[in-house]
Amino acid sequence: MKRIIGYRWQLAAAGILLACLPAVADEDHELARKLRESGAILALEDIARQARAAKPGELLETELEKKHDRYIYEVEILDSAGQVWELKLDAANGRLISMERDD
Repeated sequence: MKRIIGYRWQLAAAGILLACLPAVADEDHELARKLRESGAILALEDIARQARAAKPGELLETELEKKHDRYIYEVEILDSAGQVWELKLDAANGRLISMERDD
């Protein structure tokens, strides 16, 4: 019985977490929109173009993060050899900060 209660608690916790995710995603999207409109960061299209210029391939994922008082785009790209690369670009100007193969 103890195991069933624990399992139900985990399901309930997961349900609550999943219910909150769309709100967090909406807040992130809204923040990115405001930053873009203010000119603080480049548009995602510009970042994607910069990332593909540095590492040609298919864009898999893009994430905007704030690190040390500046915004960074983390971009994952799948190259033609099937390798996934993580690129970090300055969100304000699109300059490549780092690029490494993702394991």
